[in-house]
Parts: sequence; structure tokens; C-alpha cells
Amino acid sequence: MGELKRIHADTIPRAISKAERYRLLNEPWESESICRDILAADPDNQDVLVLLLLSITDQFRRRKGVGESDAEEALAKITDTYRRAYYAGVIAERWAKRLLRAEYGPEVVLERLHKAMDHYTEAQRLAPEHNEDAVLRWNTCVRLIERFGLDAGDAASWDLAHIEHFDDEMPTR
Repeated sequence: MGELKRIHADTIPRAISKAERYRLLNEPWESESICRDILAADPDNQDVLVLLLLSITDQFRRRKGVGESDAEEALAKITDTYRRAYYAGVIAERWAKRLLRAEYGPEVVLERLHKAMDHYTEAQRLAPEHNEDAVLRWNTCVRLIERFGLDAGDAASWDLAHIEHFDDEMPTR
């Protein structure tokens, strides 16, 4: 097996562009790999840490062995309190969607969505003026709860009919 090669710092903008492109092409593993190469050259690059976190959460539904803790490693290195709250919400929301697809019980999915909503509430408090991203994500969580009847209190009323049509192919920003 060969050793990983390092990229030069002056190639980072092009590498970021490639990582973003692979993510948008629904190839999150490739995006994650590129992000890790960038971070080897520039470990504190906050935008790349976010891109890495999103690339990892894109894999929640695709790859076994990729979980919340993988994304939380990147989250721990994000220094901005708003971004940290917002992306903690993204991790919890996307993990809830993974659990929903795997047909975990409604109480488990609901707990993760409530955790996401708590993070989005904090992010909304910390958000820059005219930034409603956390509100949009909060509303998505509420709609998921309503759509699947997760707050109905009994698993028999949990509506799984929509799961096959529920698709989260578009990457979260």
C-alpha cells in the first residue's frame, strides 16, 4: 500500500472546488477524501471543515460504519459558535433521517429531530442578521414530524408509506 501524498497550499482553492463538485454529484466519499487532503495542508480551514462534515453526513444513508461521531469530529474543530450550533443540528437531523429510513421506532427518530431542533434554536439565536437558515431547517424538522406522524405517540399510527418517496439527494448547505 502506498503513502498518502500531500497537496500544495496554493492548490487548495482548486481542490475545494473539486470537493464541492463531487459532493453535488452525490459522490460524498470522494468529496470527503479531498477535504481530508486539504485539511492535511490547512488544518484550520473552517469552510473545508464544514464541507467535510456535510460530506460525511451525506454518507449516513449510504455507507455502514459512518455515523454521527465521524461528523462530530469535524464539528469539534469548527470555531464559530453559530456554525457549530447550526451544523450540530444538521448532524442530528440527517441522522434522524437515516434512522427513519431504517424504520427505527418513532420515539428514536423523534428524539433526534428534537435534538436537531434544539441546535437550530441556538443557531437562530446566534445567527447573523438576515440569516434564516436555522429557521428553514427547524421547519423541515417540524414537517418531518408531521408527515410521518412521529408525534402521534403510538407506533401503530406511524406513517411509513412516504419513506420510499422520501429522498434527501440534494446536499444540505
